Amino acid sequence: MTTSVAALATRLLDLHHTGSTLVLPNVWDAWSAKVVAEAGFGALSIGSHPLADSRGQGDNEDMSLDDALDGVRRICSAVPEVPVTADMEAGYGATPQELVERLLEAGAAGLNIEDTVHSEGGRMRSAAEHADYIGAIRQAADAAGVDLVVNARTDVFLKKDQFADPVGEAATRLRACEEAGARCVYPVGVPDAAALQALLDALSGPVNVIANPRTGSAAGSLEDLQVMGVHRVTFGPKLMQELAPDLTALVTPWR
Repeated sequence: MTTSVAALATRLLDLHHTGSTLVLPNVWDAWSAKVVAEAGFGALSIGSHPLADSRGQGDNEDMSLDDALDGVRRICSAVPEVPVTADMEAGYGATPQELVERLLEAGAAGLNIEDTVHSEGGRMRSAAEHADYIGAIRQAADAAGVDLVVNARTDVFLKKDQFADPVGEAATRLRACEEAGARCVYPVGVPDAAALQALLDALSGPVNVIANPRTGSAAGSLEDLQVMGVHRVTFGPKLMQELAPDLTALVTPWR
């Protein structure tokens, strides 16, 4: 860990508290990171799905921790003045201490951690287990003297019909993560504006919403999200996916 990584983490944390919506486009390699940074974005996110696709591997912890960190290191090295947060899935089986140490060594200023453990048959961590893991990550970062932006994700809305009250379950899980030290929380797949507003009302810190760069989010456009007070927007794999038709159209005439 270097002083510059600590400074980048503090800058990323500050960007969550400016009163405006922070948009972190998801990049997958050094080239995409440079392009997005040069477009004027002050911070970036690495999605596990597009990173895995760029490596010819699968999402859902098909990559090893070494694989994921190799991608993170290459991206962070390509944009050394830009804070980068990385999707680390459910932690790749690493202890919080190892995860934080190695992530900081790779140059990342933040991370996503989800509550679906794909390496263990896709089981879902309990609310308490997930909060404990998030809390241990925060403690390891604090011990290193870094304002690492821990973004706690819940997959409640992706588990169709598993919960009688998905909004209530997501709120319970994310509140527990906030109390454990998460600096941002992420209800991936929130279905509509009403559900998102209920979560914003129930939570005290920044909330991350996924959006499609062409079509917006399930809760509305960027302007809609700004009015609601959403703190952070990411694209997940959708930026890479939306580029595919453009690439096809560009090369097809040369077939």
